[in-house]
Amino acid sequence: MRARLGASFGWLWSAYAVSTYGTWFAFGAFPLIAVRVLHSPAFAVSVLAAVGPAVAAIVAFSLGPWVEHRAKRPVLVAMDLIRFVAMASVPLAYALGLLSYGQLLVVSVITGTASIAFTAATGAYLKYLVHGDHLLVANGRFEATNWTATAVGPPLGGALVGLLGPVVTVAADALSYLLSALAVLRIRGGDVATPRDRAGRLRAADLLVGWRFILHDRVLRGLFLNSILVGGLIMAPAPLLTVLLLGQYHFPAWQYGLAFGVPALGGLVGARVSARLVARHGRRRVMLVSGWLRSLFPVGLAFVQPGIPGLVTVIVVEGLLITCMGVFNPIYATERLHRTPLGHTARVLSTWSAVSRLVQAALVVIWGVLATVTGPLAAIAISGVLLLATPLLLPGRAPSPAAEPAASDRDVRVG
Repeated sequence: MRARLGASFGWLWSAYAVSTYGTWFAFGAFPLIAVRVLHSPAFAVSVLAAVGPAVAAIVAFSLGPWVEHRAKRPVLVAMDLIRFVAMASVPLAYALGLLSYGQLLVVSVITGTASIAFTAATGAYLKYLVHGDHLLVANGRFEATNWTATAVGPPLGGALVGLLGPVVTVAADALSYLLSALAVLRIRGGDVATPRDRAGRLRAADLLVGWRFILHDRVLRGLFLNSILVGGLIMAPAPLLTVLLLGQYHFPAWQYGLAFGVPALGGLVGARVSARLVARHGRRRVMLVSGWLRSLFPVGLAFVQPGIPGLVTVIVVEGLLITCMGVFNPIYATERLHRTPLGHTARVLSTWSAVSRLVQAALVVIWGVLATVTGPLAAIAISGVLLLATPLLLPGRAPSPAAEPAASDRDVRVG
C-alpha cells in the first residue's frame, strides 16, 4: 500500500511523529520528578496521574466547537506552542529552584487539554488533506509511528534519566512540540474551517454536537462504546501490573522495560499489515476479527508468575494484544472519519478523546480500590474477563455513511 499522500500529509505526519516521540521519550517523567525531586507521597503521585488528565478532558469538551470553527493549521501551531511553553516551564523552574507539585499538576492539565485539541484538529485536517480512499493508509502510518515511539522512547528516555535526571526528558519533550509547530508551518495549500451561525456566537448547544452525532449514528455509537471500554479496561490494571512485577515479583528494571518495550513492536507490525489485510479480506471482516482478538489476550495476564516464565508471559500476551490493536486502530479511525462529515470532525474527535480520558481515569481509581480488596493479580484478572464482553458492542453489518455535502455547503476553505 505505497500510496502517495502528498507533501502536505508528509509535514502533518512529521509534526505528529516528532511530538509523539517527545511524549514517549518523557513517559513517566512527571511521577518520577514528583517522587525523586519533590519527594511527594504515593497518594500525590496517583492524583497527578489521574486528576491532571481528567481535568484536561473536562476542559477539552468546550474546545471542540472552537477548533471546528477555525482554520486547522493555526490551531495546530497554537496547541504546539502552548505545550512547548508549559513543558519548558518545568526545567526552567527546576533550574531556578522554584519547581513545585502544583506546577506539575497545572502543566499536566494544560498539556492534556492542548493535546486533545491538537488531536481533534489533526483528524479534521487529515480528512481534508487526504482523499478518502487513502485514509486507511494514512491512519496506518500514524499508528505505526505511535507504536514505534512507544517501543523506542521509554528505553532511551530512561537511559537519559539515569545519566542526567528526569527533568532533561521534559526539556526534550518541550523541544519536540516546537519542532512539531515548525513542521505544521511547512504545510502548503488550503485549510478548512466550519462557518459559524449568523450571530457568530458559540451556543451552549454547540458543546453537545459531537456527543449527539456519535449517539445518533449506530456504527459510531458501537465503536465509541467499544473503544472507551476497551481502552479503560486495558489501562485500569496497568498500574497494578507495575506493582505486581516490580513490587511482589521483584522484576529488575531492565526486565520491566523489556516486558513493555518489545511488545510495542507488534503494534508496528499490525499497523503495517492493516491496509493489506483490508485489501484482501475487506474492512468490516478485519475490523471485527482484530477487535475480537484484542479482547481475548489480556486475560492471560492473570497467569503471570515470578521469574523468566512471568516475563515471557507478559511479553507474549502484550505482544499479541498490541499487534491486534495495531491492525484494528487504523481501520476504526478510518471508519470514524468516513462516517463523520468534515464540519463535525473536530467536535466528534474532541468529545471522543475527552470521554475516553475521563473513563480511563475513573477506571484506574476504581481498579486501585478493587486491588486493595482482592489483590493486584485478581483485579487484573477481573479486567481481562470483562474485556471478553466488549466485542459485542462492535457493529455488525454497517450501513454506508451518509454522503458528504458539497464543499461549498460544508466548509470554508482558507488559502
